[in-house]
Amino acid sequence: MRVSVKNILLVMTGLVAGVLATLQISATAQNSPGPLPLEELRLLSSVFGQIKRDYVEPVDDKRLLVEAVKGMVSSLDPHSAYLDRKDFAEMQEHTRGRFAGLGIEITSEDGLVKIINPIEDTPAARAGLQAGDLITRLDEKPVRGMTIDQAVRRMRGEPGTKITLTIYRKSEERNFPVTLTRAEIRTQSVKVKVVDPGVAWIRITSFQETTVPDLARKLTELVQKESNLKGLVLDLRNNGGGLLQGAVGVSAAFLPPDVTVVSTNGQTEDAKRIFRATPSNYRLASSEGDSLSGLPAVFKKLPLLVLVNAYSASASEIVAGALQDHKRALIMGKTTFGKGSVQTVRPLSADTAIKLTTAYYYTPNGRSIQALGIQPELPVDQNPDGDPDDVLVTREIDNENHLRNKQKPEGAEMTDRERRRMEELRRLEEENAKKTPEERDKEKRKKPIEFGSAEDFMLQQAVNKLEGKPVKLSQSKLEAADTKGKDAGKAKKP
Repeated sequence: MRVSVKNILLVMTGLVAGVLATLQISATAQNSPGPLPLEELRLLSSVFGQIKRDYVEPVDDKRLLVEAVKGMVSSLDPHSAYLDRKDFAEMQEHTRGRFAGLGIEITSEDGLVKIINPIEDTPAARAGLQAGDLITRLDEKPVRGMTIDQAVRRMRGEPGTKITLTIYRKSEERNFPVTLTRAEIRTQSVKVKVVDPGVAWIRITSFQETTVPDLARKLTELVQKESNLKGLVLDLRNNGGGLLQGAVGVSAAFLPPDVTVVSTNGQTEDAKRIFRATPSNYRLASSEGDSLSGLPAVFKKLPLLVLVNAYSASASEIVAGALQDHKRALIMGKTTFGKGSVQTVRPLSADTAIKLTTAYYYTPNGRSIQALGIQPELPVDQNPDGDPDDVLVTREIDNENHLRNKQKPEGAEMTDRERRRMEELRRLEEENAKKTPEERDKEKRKKPIEFGSAEDFMLQQAVNKLEGKPVKLSQSKLEAADTKGKDAGKAKKP
């Protein structure tokens, strides 16, 4: 055994030296900042050998090295990841809008799995799961200690099979089980309907390969059916993002040709780009022609309101920021998530890849919204009596290893945010203490708002704004503080 371990260590030391020599040559050729640190590579070799020699049971070499790669990448920020064969295939399925599973977009929070968005018309949405719910168990297996990849694999499966999720809902301070039946998820990323005479509601749930052509087709059909359009509501609530080209294309549908939609800036030359409202910047390699070429010109001029919330992220924020900077639309709702970074998928082999954060993105006016989000001119609650659960919402800035915003120091921002959050929590505790058991029970049984329905209060306020009627602004002290300095009450009519 000792001879075997010694051989492994010799091989690892040789491997490290060989890799170092190779990478130093490569780094010089690519103008890298400098040679790789030999001491840290020796440390990796030493840890590898220690595990092989002393761990309680034998560990496969490939597993150790792959997990080391995963840890190295995931430690950078919450959005970088190593994609093995299964992860890579699932990511490709998801961007095409078709995969098998439950229909939820997730992230991690405090060692648990957090639901960012239950995708509409899927098992998760039909079961009543909500954005912000925490998954504590998958069947009988505790989630704490699992990676996001491991959790996703357990939730994916053959259509028709069942899985039981244990949910912790912070707003109700309770755990409960939900049994879901896996299904083939075919997401419809664009929905359009007339919600009031002359006012159309355009809902985009995520940005996929089909989003821009679907939007163009449905908007064209809308004009044919509704000739007297007076205003549009673009709904990006709970939209966690997707393809950058989709965001550029959706923005281009409402903006003048060739204007800047978003710019990116990173370490490499190909990360320094400007994306404009032009076909070459939103057309995918898999598509032919310009999906927006036949779009009626009226959509460049109609008054436009954009609905966002804390779960509007990434590509959604690109669209909201572009329309806001070009003064094409008013933003209504809640401050967005604050994911202002670009991830690039770099294939490592035919079936594996690395998803790496390669750039910050900036709005047309040069704003970085990383960790800060897009702030609405019109802060509006989702419920007519306010949104007390806002204090429990976590955004990008709350992730421990989030990328820092280079334009604005976050120290004072974080301290003030935490102070306001604690004040709001104390206020809520005092109010809850005064409620009767019947009132508390009624709150627990309250169903989440269905976007686009007659009960959708935020949508009602958007329609009111477009029709020149009074708008009820947010009661949230947190939101009011976040939008301080914006004259929401006198915002220009779109």
